[in-house]
Amino acid sequence: MATVLSRALKLPGKKSPDLGEYDPLTQADSDESEDDLVLNLQKNGGIKNGNSSLGEVQDVDSDIEVGMTKQHLSKGVSEEYPSDAAGNLEQKAGSSLMPYFRTAIFLLTVVVSMILVLVCAFLIPCPSRDMHLHNTWTRSLGQEAGGVLFQPELFDVNSDGLPDILLSFTALKNASVLGVSKPWVTLMALSGMNGSTLWSTHVPEDIRSVQCKGLTLVSLAEPVCLVTGVSKFLSLLQASSGEPIWTLNRSHLPSETLAAPAVTVPDVDGDRVSDLVILALGKGQTDLYFILVSGKSGFPVGGSVKYSVNGNGNLIGPQVHITSHGAIYILFGFGNVQAVSLRDIFAQARNHDSFPPGLQQEEPEWEKLRSFNLSELIGIYSEGVEFLQTVKSPDGNCSDLLITTKHGLTLLRGQDLKPHWTLEQQDIDSQPSPGYFNDDLTLDFMIQAQSGNSIMKKVLVVDGKSGLPVWSYELLCHMKKSDVLSVMTLDRKSIFFFWANEKQPLLKSLEPSPRVHHLYLLHPAFPTVLLDLSNTTGTVTASSIGINDLQKDAFYITVTTSPTSEHQPGFLSVSKLRLRWALMTQSRVVPLQEAKLRVSQGELRRLLSRIKFSDFTHKQAKLMGQTPQYILQVKNGDWKNPAANGLSGEVALVILRHPYLKEQCCTHSLLLPACMLPSK
Repeated sequence: MATVLSRALKLPGKKSPDLGEYDPLTQADSDESEDDLVLNLQKNGGIKNGNSSLGEVQDVDSDIEVGMTKQHLSKGVSEEYPSDAAGNLEQKAGSSLMPYFRTAIFLLTVVVSMILVLVCAFLIPCPSRDMHLHNTWTRSLGQEAGGVLFQPELFDVNSDGLPDILLSFTALKNASVLGVSKPWVTLMALSGMNGSTLWSTHVPEDIRSVQCKGLTLVSLAEPVCLVTGVSKFLSLLQASSGEPIWTLNRSHLPSETLAAPAVTVPDVDGDRVSDLVILALGKGQTDLYFILVSGKSGFPVGGSVKYSVNGNGNLIGPQVHITSHGAIYILFGFGNVQAVSLRDIFAQARNHDSFPPGLQQEEPEWEKLRSFNLSELIGIYSEGVEFLQTVKSPDGNCSDLLITTKHGLTLLRGQDLKPHWTLEQQDIDSQPSPGYFNDDLTLDFMIQAQSGNSIMKKVLVVDGKSGLPVWSYELLCHMKKSDVLSVMTLDRKSIFFFWANEKQPLLKSLEPSPRVHHLYLLHPAFPTVLLDLSNTTGTVTASSIGINDLQKDAFYITVTTSPTSEHQPGFLSVSKLRLRWALMTQSRVVPLQEAKLRVSQGELRRLLSRIKFSDFTHKQAKLMGQTPQYILQVKNGDWKNPAANGLSGEVALVILRHPYLKEQCCTHSLLLPACMLPSK
C-alpha cells in the first residue's frame, strides 16, 4: 500500500531522496499499472489531500509514508525555487496595496475637482446682462421736439458682433436742463444688446442722415460714420467714439444749404480715398449746386457747380449710378429724375478737361438723350416722382431704376432707360421694399397704398419680372406714412414687415377705442396668413431691421412717439424686438382666408422660429470695400469665371467693372448702385 501511494504521489522529473533517481524507462513501463491502480483507488473512494474517504479506516504505515512524502516534496520545491517563491510573495504584497493607492488617487481627484468648481463659482461673477434684454428692450429718450428725420442706422460700433443703433433726435429735456432757448440736437449710439448709451454728442442742427456701412473715406482701417445735417453741417466721425475726424467749414456754403445726404463717389483728387458729392440749394429752388468734397480731409475739391432745374415736388436724390461702360452719373430732381455726368461736374469744378482714371468713360446710350450743350442735364423721367431706387437687374448687366409715383410703379432698364414694365396703382404712400417673394431670383417689391382720407391700407407684392401683383390684402390702418421693410433669409427668401391695425369687422373698427398698431410679418411660403409680432399705441416714426450674423438672427428697431395732447408733447422711445424669439413666444397667427392651414398654428410658429437670417447687403458693402479674396484679376480684357476662383455658386455673383479700379471686383449684392459684365 505504501509503495502504491508513493508511486502515485511521485512528481515527474523531480528528485526525492527516498525514492531515488527518476528513470524514464521504468516510468514508461509502469504507466499502465499505475493507471489501473489509480482507477482502483477511485473506485475505492480515492485519496484526497492525503486523507481517505469518510468511514474508511486508514492504514498507519500509509499515513506515515504520505506525511513523509509531503515533507520531502515541499522541501525539494523550496530548495529548487527559492527566488521564485520570494518574488511571488513580494508581488502578492504589492498587489494587495494597489487598491488602496487607486482609491486614494480617485478621492484626491474628486476633492480637487470640487474645490476648483467652488472657486470658479464664487470668484467668477455671473453675467450681469439679463437674457431677456437680448430679446426685447425699450429705451426712453425724453419728450420729443423735432422727432427723428431718418431711419436709424444699424452698425456695430463697439465690435461685439451685434449691430448698434445710431440716431439723432431733439428732446425738450435738453432745453429745460441747460436753460437754452433752443433745444440741442443729440446724436447717440445705443447698444444693440441692451439699449445702453455707447456714446453721445451734441450737434448744432437737426441731422438728415447718418451713414456708416461701406464707407472707405479714410485710409485708416477704423470704421467711420458720415453725418449730414439739414443746413450746413457735414462731418465724418469715428464710429467707436463719436469723435470728429473732420467737419466741413461752413464758409464753403455761404449762401447754400445742404439739400440731401452726401453720396460717395470714386477718388477724384488722387489720394486713393473715396470722395463725396453734396447737393446744395441756393436762395431759389431752381438753383442747385454740386460740390466735390475730399473724403480724406473734408476740404472742397474745386469750386461749386451750379445747375438751374425745373420741377415741382419732392427732392429726388442725389444717387450715384454707374452704367455698363463704367460711366458715373448723379441722379437727382424735383418731382422728376435728371442726370448729370460726374465728368462734367469735375471738369467745371476744377476748370480743366484732364480726368482721373475713374472718370474716363462715357455711356453712349445715355449721351444720346443729351442735347448739343454738353453742360445740359439728361432727362430720365418727367414728373410726379415720389421715390427713386436703383435695383439689381435680373440679367446682372446693369442696375435698373425703379421709379415710384403717386399713380404707380415704373421699372426702367439701366442700359437704355426704356421702360421694362409699368404698374398702375393709386396713392402709393411709402417707398417700395425690395425682396424675393417668388423663386425666380428676381427682386420683387412690396408697396403700400392708402389715400389721405381713408382708414384702409392696401398692401401689395409686385412681381419684379412682369410688374403684376402676386399678393395683395387690405387692412385697417389709422397710422400714416409707416415703413415697409424686408429681410433676407439663408434660403434666398425675403420676409416682409408692415404696420396696420388689428384685423376686425369694419363696423367694429369704427367704434371709438384706443388705436393699437400691430407689426405684421408675411412669409412667401405661407401667403394665406400673417403673423402679429408686436403692437404699440404710439406713432411709429422710423424703423429698421438689423442682422445678428453670429446667431443668424434678426431684430426689429422701432422709434415711436407716445400719444400727444394739446399741452403735452409725446415721449420719444426706441425699442428692439428679436424676431426668432418673437415668432416662437409671442406671435399670433392671423388667417387671411377661410382655407385650412397645412400645419397647425403652433407648428407654423415653430417652423418660422427656426429661420436663419443673413445680411447680404452688408456683405456686399464689405466686398465693395476691396476685400482681397474677392478681387479677380483681368487679363487681355477677359474675365475669369467666379466659380473657378473658389467662390460659392449658390450666391448670385455679379461682376463690377469700375474704371477707377485696375481689377474686377466680384460681389453678390442684392441692391447694387451699379453692376455690369466687362465687354468682350
